Amino acid sequence: MTNSDSPATPAKPSKRNAILLGIAALALVIVLAVFVWWFFSARWRSNTDDAYVGGNVVAVTPLTSGTVVAIFADTAQAVNEGQLLVQLDDSDAHLQLDSAEAALAAAVREVRGLYAINRGNFPLIAQRRADLARAQAELASSNAALAQAEAEFKRREMLVEQNFISAENLQSAKTSRDAARAQHDAALSAVQAANAAITQSVDQASVASARVDNTSLENHPNVRTAAVKVREAALALARTQVIAPVSGQVAKRSVQIGERVQPGNALLALVPLDKVWLDANFKETELRDVRIGQPVKITSDFYGSSVIFHGQVTGLAPGTGAAFALLPAQNATGNWVKIVQRLPVRIALDNKELQQHPLRIGLSANATIDTHDRSGAALTVLPNNTAIAATSIYAQDLKAADARVAQIIADNLGSK
Repeated sequence: MTNSDSPATPAKPSKRNAILLGIAALALVIVLAVFVWWFFSARWRSNTDDAYVGGNVVAVTPLTSGTVVAIFADTAQAVNEGQLLVQLDDSDAHLQLDSAEAALAAAVREVRGLYAINRGNFPLIAQRRADLARAQAELASSNAALAQAEAEFKRREMLVEQNFISAENLQSAKTSRDAARAQHDAALSAVQAANAAITQSVDQASVASARVDNTSLENHPNVRTAAVKVREAALALARTQVIAPVSGQVAKRSVQIGERVQPGNALLALVPLDKVWLDANFKETELRDVRIGQPVKITSDFYGSSVIFHGQVTGLAPGTGAAFALLPAQNATGNWVKIVQRLPVRIALDNKELQQHPLRIGLSANATIDTHDRSGAALTVLPNNTAIAATSIYAQDLKAADARVAQIIADNLGSK
């Protein structure tokens, strides 16, 4: 038999064992690497791709009714807080303001007259009292003259009886007595009239004083009532200009030229893109170690994985999406199948990163929460009294109205 007819030599057992050993070692390394990755990284991470950018959608509505005559902002345009967006017809508002200003000016002048009357009553009362004193002096003088005339008449009457004087002398004394009596009666009437005049003046002064007591001209009820009308008219005029309550991007413009709008009608919406956040929906099995304040890394589908946003967990929703659905799931049925629920987690984003890479509401994103630090609270604490959002643009209208009222009052005070 030749060598070519001999059977093939089988592989050496030592080589096969070496291959198997290498495969086992590789598998062990892979398992060990996975374990190390899980132990040092994966078990401290909760991630989801069910995350979407959220933000405030501020509806812009008019505060008064009117016809649209101009529009100054359109969809996708950036606007600043206080910027004019829509102009309503202000013809009627101007007329109402003019009427209210005229009424305020008239009220100021009328109240000035009340103060003048009140001040004039004091010297008038003093004059009436002087008149009374003068009348009382004249009455005292007439009393003396009447007493003297009476005594003279009686003396002459006795002399006539004794025939010492003629009847003509008695008649002259009687005439003098009657004149003195008439003068006395006139003086008495003058005193009574002076007393009545004082009483009338005091009553008039009381009425005039009651109209201006304990108040200044600016705070007089008549002036304040007219001033309120001016403020109302000034606000109505200012509100014909629909201004932006916040800075942001215009969205959903629905208003058109010539449209008749009413208070509460949504004309357009503003989205402040510098104040957006992320709502990440995590499975309930992934949230055991999630705490408020933990850092989050985010990538958006809009920019891709090359742009990484950094955020922070600010709170977990009080219920799952199914709990707040329009038609909540009814699990008390015979064909129930358990489904893992998702819970929204609110994540705040870094403002500087948003300025460099703006996000839009509704964009999808991936979120990964680092759960190393688990010392934070699982529930949010009670908030303080600081407003989470505020605008001061409407207060400016009232300040302008107050300045207008003060100017009208000053213009009608007259020289002092």
